[in-house]
Amino acid sequence: MTDTVERGMVQRMLAAVERIGNRLPDPAVLFIALLGIVWVLSWLLSYVAWDLTDPRNGEPLRVVNQLSGAALVQFCTDMVKTFAHFHPIGVVLVAMLGIGVAEHTGFINAALRAMLAATARWLLTPLLIAVGIASHTAADAGYVLVIPLGGILFHAAGRHPLAGIAAAFAGVSGGFSAAFIPSAIDPMLQGISQSGARIVDPLISLNPLNNYFFTASSALLIILAGWFITERVVEPRLAKTPLDEEVETAAGMHALDERERRGLRIALWSMLVFAALLVASAWPESSAWRDETGSLTGRGAPLMASIVPLIFLFFLLPGVVYGIFAGTVSSSRDIIAGMTRSMESMAYYLVIMFFIAQFIYAFGQSNLGILLALEGAAWLQAAGLPASLTVAGIIVLTGLLNLFVGSASAKWALLAPIFVPMLMALGISPDLTQAAYRVGDSTTNIITPLMPYFPLVVVYCQRYIKAAGIGTVTAMMLPYSATFIVLWTIYLLLYWSLGLPLGLQSSYAYPAP
Repeated sequence: MTDTVERGMVQRMLAAVERIGNRLPDPAVLFIALLGIVWVLSWLLSYVAWDLTDPRNGEPLRVVNQLSGAALVQFCTDMVKTFAHFHPIGVVLVAMLGIGVAEHTGFINAALRAMLAATARWLLTPLLIAVGIASHTAADAGYVLVIPLGGILFHAAGRHPLAGIAAAFAGVSGGFSAAFIPSAIDPMLQGISQSGARIVDPLISLNPLNNYFFTASSALLIILAGWFITERVVEPRLAKTPLDEEVETAAGMHALDERERRGLRIALWSMLVFAALLVASAWPESSAWRDETGSLTGRGAPLMASIVPLIFLFFLLPGVVYGIFAGTVSSSRDIIAGMTRSMESMAYYLVIMFFIAQFIYAFGQSNLGILLALEGAAWLQAAGLPASLTVAGIIVLTGLLNLFVGSASAKWALLAPIFVPMLMALGISPDLTQAAYRVGDSTTNIITPLMPYFPLVVVYCQRYIKAAGIGTVTAMMLPYSATFIVLWTIYLLLYWSLGLPLGLQSSYAYPAP
């Protein structure tokens, strides 16, 4: 009885979140309002003398007035460049060109129907979350590939497509640091942590995989927690939300006919050949895909920089091949039509991203994000909490800051010079501090509209329910976020208490025993 009452309370709370969120202005208007707030706050706070040091240059921190004549002129001068160079836009549009062809010709639909025929229905959710976690190795590919496919996959299986989008989003973004495959983010964060640690110890050296054992084992935690939340909280609630009529009639999981099977078989072979050629070209130590150190996965490696174009080709090729052999393509115009159709669906996304790009630009120029980070860290240091509570406090503070500053590397570049030396003075190693940061950074990604890919998830939901908005996605993802941050924090503290290795050449204490 108590369990039923608690579930009812949770569902009512989520319904209220969705209702309030969807009553907010259109996301584009919301970001215009946030831009205005940043301008006004930067003007007011620019007159305050802050007793803080900017970790980027060692100079006193000051808030830059974005309503000054010079700042407004610079804002207008950079407006086009700010939008055109905003990273998520190019990632999404280029990838969607190839995916659009694969969808238009029927390749994705046929591949999913074939997979569903061979996969137990109860395994779909954990499989989808696991794929989302694995997608981290391909930079931002999960946002443009795994999340929309989650909706298609669940819809084809006769389940609510928004539940598939939610599960995929939880794996891709909520479980960002639960990586069982090393990725470029590992050496990136390690390098920042090491720089922060050398403020105290100039000779300290950290391993790029200093959190690997913890993050790899965390993947199982995220998969199990995400599986439970999807099927016990999110999907039952969404069952009461009808799909738009034209979408509802499009559902189906009928068997492939002979022509579709032939087209799918040849298309999959074309993907395999493409993958084999890519491996063969990357294998030699002199490969042009490698960076100057010979790494394929380093931050500056051409292979990592080419992930999005490779996704484009990886879907364009089998999409075209399937269309030819399955008879869904009669001329080159059908290919271009597929690309055009995918771009049409991105029109609303582009409008939102224009205003997000301007907001993020002004927020960054104002130094308000740095001010939030420094004040939060100062409060945490002044609290004088026990070591375990301090680590938990870092997770919570990082999660709160993540609602305003989305980039994992940029945020850590601000926080590491503060957190790492501060905790080293308390006897806590940089390895453990970094692990705590990664937990907090991951868990609130999925509930902040300020995360650049959040509006894209709204667009994916609107394919099935046109009335879906910020509130819809926030209400779907809030159970994941709350569960992840609580369980993951407990897991890190338990992991620490058992003395299990965080990663390669890592420690919990400073100096290392």
